[in-house]
Amino acid sequence: MDLLDKKLLTMIQSDFPVANKPYQVIGDMLDISEAEVIDRIKRLKEAGIIRRIGGVFDSRKLGYYSTLCALKVSEEEIEKIAAIVNAIPGVTHNYVRNHAYNMWFTLIGPSKEEVDNTIKDLKRKIKVKEIMNLPAVNFFKVRVKFDLYQQCK
Repeated sequence: MDLLDKKLLTMIQSDFPVANKPYQVIGDMLDISEAEVIDRIKRLKEAGIIRRIGGVFDSRKLGYYSTLCALKVSEEEIEKIAAIVNAIPGVTHNYVRNHAYNMWFTLIGPSKEEVDNTIKDLKRKIKVKEIMNLPAVNFFKVRVKFDLYQQCK
């Protein structure tokens, strides 16, 4: 990773331009071509340095309801049940933990009732007795921006 990659990574974390040609805008700011910006991002993504590029929205401010869910899944069924959970349109994260409740996922929907119905349907589909439904009571959001460029100066 060179200094330009570090500048690029620092910039796109929170200053991603909202424009018709955002990669051109970034290129202009870094004095490189749009194609080079795209190539660098592609290379950084392939190297696992960038996991995803996308907007982050406050679902509550958009009128949506979200919850964290946990369930107990046998080792043999993890892949099968993960595929079923991941196919639900409102699931944003799904991960396995080393715990009795070993599969956790977040679910977002247009209302509490719709999220509750999705959970009921999922229970029937995967034939489990319990899915823990853990809606947030308090919200804490920690914002982190890694300034890779300043570290090199």
